[in-house]
Amino acid sequence: MIEIIDLHKSFDSQKVLNGVNLKIADKEVITIMGKSGCGKSVLIKHIIGLLMPDRGSVLINGVDITRLDLKELDKIREKLGVLFQGGALFDSLTVYGNVAFPLSEKTKLSKSGIQDRVIQALEDVGLKGMEKKYPAELSGGMKKRVALARALITEPSIVLFDEPTTGLDPIITSSIHILIKATHEKYGYTGVVVSHEVPEIFEITDRVAMLHNGVIVEVGIPEEIQNSTNPVVRQFITGSHEGPIEV
Repeated sequence: MIEIIDLHKSFDSQKVLNGVNLKIADKEVITIMGKSGCGKSVLIKHIIGLLMPDRGSVLINGVDITRLDLKELDKIREKLGVLFQGGALFDSLTVYGNVAFPLSEKTKLSKSGIQDRVIQALEDVGLKGMEKKYPAELSGGMKKRVALARALITEPSIVLFDEPTTGLDPIITSSIHILIKATHEKYGYTGVVVSHEVPEIFEITDRVAMLHNGVIVEVGIPEEIQNSTNPVVRQFITGSHEGPIEV
């Protein structure tokens, strides 16, 4: 589904991605982990096509999106759903308006067709009956649910989750993880999650990729990552900060 090949990206003199290689299989959920500032969100933005690399390729279904013009890239993006870190809801729109927005902008569905899809999407994320609320009236966890409903409304084949539980308490974090798992089972999308939530995230992901110093240093199923002897991985999942890490 997605293949990242020798991806490099610098901002001025700061090297962020230093040759990332990663294959993501169709319909799997993979979690990208790493310390703050290691380039996880930058990597996600390359998959969406919001950033272009200095060198390297991003293939989606065999098509290198780094070589596409804007019109061709937009067609690829129609297959993508994104849950941004802050939710990125429109404050001036109701919950219904926020979730309906992608359908209103990008499809020719009738009003009744859009309504049916929105109501179903909100039910899927446990927000039935919340259509008339505004973002300011919602809790942090509810905002994330609305954002997830919006990300899924176009039935994308790939969904990207950029820190989906940042700033949420452990109980709400757990509920969002359960929701990701449930919607993945229903829709069968390929999921790419950026997360710091160890060990909770291991319950919902098929594989984990560890990003460090601009490269993927280890990829494996949760059990392999939890039992890894790689000092970078060990430090991250145990929260240990004892001395410098040599890699």
